[in-house]
Amino acid sequence: MAVETTYEVKVDAFEGPLELLLHLIKKNEIDIYDIPIALITEQYLETVDLMQSLNLSLAGEFLVMAASLIHIKSKMLLPVPECADEEEEDPRADLVLRLLEYQRFKAASEQFEERESLWRDIYARGYTKAPDLSPEEIPISDLNVYDLVSALNALLIKNPEPFVMELTMETLTVKDKMQHILHEMALVDTLLFEALFTKTFSRHGVIVTFLALLEVIRLGLIRVLQQDLFAPLRLIKTDNFAR
Repeated sequence: MAVETTYEVKVDAFEGPLELLLHLIKKNEIDIYDIPIALITEQYLETVDLMQSLNLSLAGEFLVMAASLIHIKSKMLLPVPECADEEEEDPRADLVLRLLEYQRFKAASEQFEERESLWRDIYARGYTKAPDLSPEEIPISDLNVYDLVSALNALLIKNPEPFVMELTMETLTVKDKMQHILHEMALVDTLLFEALFTKTFSRHGVIVTFLALLEVIRLGLIRVLQQDLFAPLRLIKTDNFAR
């Protein structure tokens, strides 16, 4: 019987429900002006359920958005009146406007961050060699927690057999797993995301490993790279790793 973990990771406030919807739209290569609401609602609810099972602390706005998606979905299932004098407004219109506005604010925020980074580089106190990255590699700053959750979900779907209930007492903690991850990374230059879970046979172990990885990333010891939208995630050490 596994010991239930009480460790929680709070999702950054900027990575709210609109960020999750944009992630799903990008993942499915969907036109933001023509969102298949049934598909997006299903994937949104699956992601929220998985994040809750991983002890990721979600704000109430995630549940509000879930209710909104279900409401939009139900309105789109209603038959269109044949004798309507005026064209019915698309139930998705308000959501699309919110997503577009969010995209604009997000783009402006990223521009400010780029300027801040450039200013910091110009007046830097010392020189730190950046890791050698190929042009197509995307750093963790361009990913978010939903990319990691999606990768974990794909791993669970692909390998459902090992994650079974165990009768032995499991006392693995997030702190223990963080030390294990750092030890593994100390031996190599890079490590595949999936490799962290090859020796984990219970759902408790998967959750603890994932939370430990999020914490190590938050501490700035490891970065996550992805060569393209559907490529495997890889972990690399940052300059802070050896300090």
